[in-house]
Amino acid sequence: MTAAPSPLTPRTPLDVRPVTEAEIPDWIRALNTGFLRSPTVAETEIADRSSYLVPARTLGAFDAGRCVATFYSFAQELTVVGGATVPADAITSVTVTATHRRRGLLTRMMAQDLAAAKERGDVAALLIAAEYPIYGRFGFGPATWATEWTVDVPRAGLDPRAPGPEDGGRIDLVDGDEVRKLGPELFERLRRLQPGAIDRSERWWQIATGALRLDRQPWTEPFHAVHRAADGTVDGLVTYVCDDHWGDAKQPLNTATVKDLIAVTPAAERALWRYVCSVDWVVRVKSGWRAPDDVLPLLLPDPRAAVVSTQADWLWVRVLDVPRALEARTYDAEGTLVLDVVDRTGLSGGRWRLEASAAGASCTPTTESADLTLDVAELAPLWLGDESAVRLAALGRVREERAGAARVADALLRTSRRPWCPDIF
Repeated sequence: MTAAPSPLTPRTPLDVRPVTEAEIPDWIRALNTGFLRSPTVAETEIADRSSYLVPARTLGAFDAGRCVATFYSFAQELTVVGGATVPADAITSVTVTATHRRRGLLTRMMAQDLAAAKERGDVAALLIAAEYPIYGRFGFGPATWATEWTVDVPRAGLDPRAPGPEDGGRIDLVDGDEVRKLGPELFERLRRLQPGAIDRSERWWQIATGALRLDRQPWTEPFHAVHRAADGTVDGLVTYVCDDHWGDAKQPLNTATVKDLIAVTPAAERALWRYVCSVDWVVRVKSGWRAPDDVLPLLLPDPRAAVVSTQADWLWVRVLDVPRALEARTYDAEGTLVLDVVDRTGLSGGRWRLEASAAGASCTPTTESADLTLDVAELAPLWLGDESAVRLAALGRVREERAGAARVADALLRTSRRPWCPDIF
């Protein structure tokens, strides 16, 4: 009889590597298992994921040939302050099967991916974190946040007899085919204005309009409405769905849930929100994920009618190239700042001298004394303009080496509106 393994017997090292094309079905099974979905893998899902997965960027951990952890990254563009875009490594589909937790699998996959991203020349890595405590140790910090409001329409105080858009424009309902024609160019205009935005692929628009339907995602045909300015230019688009709920006294109690609202002018944004809040039978509007400083609440005569239903971190960013990151964005103020960036991985740490003005910026290595010392995870929210160095110093997450340096950093880095990422990936 073979003796049972001792509890002290070392575990067999697991193989962490890119998957082969033949291993994609097993990788999908592990992904579904990690996300608590049915582990059954349909042929349609294999075909769909095989159409866009890049095997070299699709990592898996294997135990005796069985996939027990998943990791995928793809190329993305991130908009920074001022409208420029930088190449980024977008990370998604990260799971570790419950039977193989606490064995360093995520650390190994993350290290492989970030090293490859650095070598490719990506300025940053991005992800949407399912759980808050996981990614800080890899140098990621929450760089944008998102808020969802629920609007009590009858209480909001909007005049249901009010005419159409105030700017002489109009609202038109369109179908998915029209959205696929108009939407991409409109969104390109938006993301050039919005720090924190990322690019959308053709596949994104196909899924959003139902041209591509995934078995793992139930589909409800939405309504689409565009705002046309007085000259006929489309400068806004909203996509929403409605339920069908009536009260006992034959009263409509329907909810409209906004799936996407993009606008490149303030007039279009106001008009689209007012339109959604004026649809007959709709008594409640769920805004979907918006920037925390969205205009929606204050657009209402009674802002208390908009109640925050969710507020949470959204886009997490890990800076991989400090000089390129800081030189890519714009600055409204003029000043100099020496940053000592601590990065335990060695990927992007160092001491850097930032000289910035409205004319541009330079960021170069230096041996000068630091003004601020901070972890690379704290750099991301400062870089995109969402966070205050003064607040981070009060929290002990940024150390002032020179009195008043945090205020100088805020004057250089903070933005008038908060960064926002409209998408999840």
